[in-house]
Amino acid sequence: QVQLEESGGGLVQPGGSLTLSCAASGSAFGINAMGWYRRAPGKEREMVATISSRGLTNYADSVRGRFTISTQYTKNVVYLQMNSLKPEDTAVYYCSMAAVYWGQGTQVTVSS
Repeated sequence: QVQLEESGGGLVQPGGSLTLSCAASGSAFGINAMGWYRRAPGKEREMVATISSRGLTNYADSVRGRFTISTQYTKNVVYLQMNSLKPEDTAVYYCSMAAVYWGQGTQVTVSS
């Protein structure tokens, strides 16, 4: 059974930074791709960033150059470092394993 738990969301001013963390339980970590997705109010869920088991990363065009996804396999944790945040980054952010297992989400609000 895989469980994912996100943390690190909150309120930040435009231009600020946040780091999201996702702690994964279960033995599947490290052999499946991990990802961060988000759903803004009134919009569909979208991929933000993914990282393969080999460390290959992929980013949405809207966050490339500002966000960084990384993993710490020894702790079964995946991170999303978010810099230069914009109001349009406001959303609930979800951690996912293989786009099959999902966390409960953590709210990120970018506002002055």
